[in-house]
Amino acid sequence: MSIAKLHATGRPTREELLARVPAFAAEVAKGAAERDLNRELPFEAFRLFRELELGTLRIPVALGGPGGQVSDYIEMIAAIGAADSNVAHALRSHFNYVENVILSVPHERDAGAIELILAGKLFGGAHTEQGTARPGQVTTTIARQGDTYRLNGRKWYATGTAFADFASFSALDEEGNTVGVLLPVDRPGIRILDDWDGMGQRLTASGGVLLENVEVFPHEFVRRGLDSQVGRHCSTLRQLHLAASAAGAVRNVLADGIDYVRRQARTAAHSAAESANQDPFVQQVIGEIAANSFAIDAAISAAAAALDRTVAAFAVGNEAGIEEALVASALATARTQLLLGQLGCRSAERMFELGGGSATSRNNNFDRHWRNIRTVLNHNPLLHKSRVVGDYLLNGTTRHLKEGRVF
Repeated sequence: MSIAKLHATGRPTREELLARVPAFAAEVAKGAAERDLNRELPFEAFRLFRELELGTLRIPVALGGPGGQVSDYIEMIAAIGAADSNVAHALRSHFNYVENVILSVPHERDAGAIELILAGKLFGGAHTEQGTARPGQVTTTIARQGDTYRLNGRKWYATGTAFADFASFSALDEEGNTVGVLLPVDRPGIRILDDWDGMGQRLTASGGVLLENVEVFPHEFVRRGLDSQVGRHCSTLRQLHLAASAAGAVRNVLADGIDYVRRQARTAAHSAAESANQDPFVQQVIGEIAANSFAIDAAISAAAAALDRTVAAFAVGNEAGIEEALVASALATARTQLLLGQLGCRSAERMFELGGGSATSRNNNFDRHWRNIRTVLNHNPLLHKSRVVGDYLLNGTTRHLKEGRVF
């Protein structure tokens, strides 16, 4: 579809969508600290996200979309994260689904998926379960009942599903095979529990989903594997999305720190400075946080560019080129997360050096930044990532980089 024809459909271009992000982020930022204190889920942010059509960003022009790159989308997530990392994080399942759809060959795409995304629908899902011996094990079941199927089980880490229109779930069929289904979230029998009790990212709706005798139609089955090349790309993308959410939180640390110094902070009793903004130690802390945020953003940008190269390799279709790009993007994202692990939490902690007791006021809720960053970093073990990167550099080992799970 030509750009002229795209305009004729009334859908926004890539440039128009990206121009909407700053105003959206500004709206999300309003009351973010209070929402965290009171545990008020940001439903209004997702209503506005739909209205602005930002969820369509990655749909290619050839499929009727704006044609945004991975780099565009990841920067958008970081910008939203600077307003409220909960909102940024809760969009992860949606963009994972979109990426899988646009990179799958046409006959493997879910029926009507492109049209639903362009119509503004948002996608969530939950596959993890609590109480299993190892992560990734599934006890949820799906069994035929007449002409349809029935889904029963309980899922966990349903991040963003409370804000979504559709959600994907994994289950064991009657032969013991793992299958996936994509269902509207208002289907009878689907109950989103919102019982996430983590110390951070409290507003991502990352708790459980109860599936009680949910009817599933044959056309609602989806079959995608983590170990396919598209699956591996999407796994890396999910990891970078998490990092971008936390990178946004570090930007928020810097913005809140500067505002606090200018608005409220006082010098220490023994300081020679007349005001906090003139105190050399306060200036040093702000400069350090700014440098940390810059380094994290640069790493995020480099990893996003690596993922864009993977997308380009898919377009060319050269097997060796795709494989090389997949490993390179997995390494870039792992390194980015390791850098974030070192600098992100430190920045959120150093922020409290900007003032005295007032910096710890619950009204400011500055501790949410450390809690949010730390919670994001706990999604996958950084010690494992650093070991895998080191093993690759020393020995050329790519085993875990090719699993399509956490790299």
